[in-house]
Amino acid sequence: MKTFRIFVMGFVQGVNFRSFIKDTAESLEIKGYVRNLDDSRVEILAEGDIDKLKDFIDACKIGPLGSRVKNVETNEINHQGFTIFKIMRN
Repeated sequence: MKTFRIFVMGFVQGVNFRSFIKDTAESLEIKGYVRNLDDSRVEILAEGDIDKLKDFIDACKIGPLGSRVKNVETNEINHQGFTIFKIMRN
């Protein structure tokens, strides 16, 4: 079990990016959350099996139709113990 903080930059707000991330996370049994940041980035905390996390991060680099991902930063962090994946509202 690994946990990553992921920042996604580009045209990623207002294009159903968070819903895409939640659907992808649930299909890969990833737990955590996704939220928009005030600086136009999207922040994701994702926890799960390392192979599934690699697939999840690959999906973050593509995003949904209409998005334009320019950069994805990932940092491994301490285990958080998430039980679900949710969209955080600002």
